[in-house]
Amino acid sequence: MLGSNLGEREMNLKRARTAISEQVGFISAQSSIYQTAAWGKMDQPDFYNQVVEVMSKLNANEVLEIILGIEMRLGRERKERWGERLIDIDILLMDDTILQTERLTLPHPELANRKFALIPLAEIAPKFVHPVLKKSIEELLVMCKDHLAIDKLR
Repeated sequence: MLGSNLGEREMNLKRARTAISEQVGFISAQSSIYQTAAWGKMDQPDFYNQVVEVMSKLNANEVLEIILGIEMRLGRERKERWGERLIDIDILLMDDTILQTERLTLPHPELANRKFALIPLAEIAPKFVHPVLKKSIEELLVMCKDHLAIDKLR
């Protein structure tokens, strides 16, 4: 999942996609871009969000290290939780992997509660079954109680 709410948001997403395709793997699908009200800390600019599906031979920890490096190179500064950022890259799912470490939990622990992640994910993988909740992405979207404003841009 890609997100940006500072600077040239669409260009930030494009730069992240380019870096991911060069360093993580082939982007086999990408959702539309959505404009979303900020989640968690509301007094900040709206986000542009997009989900990409990546075909990679890397394991989850390797992917995490690479995307943290991409965020840093693209100007991400970690000042406060849920704060403004040039780029945010999250791993939502990795096949049927279930993982919980200090640094990474898969599937993303808040996925089922966030429409800004479920809507673009449902666009590219509606039938994918969440490995813990045993519900499809489209089922999770119907059940989600998140009411943040989300607008499809392109």
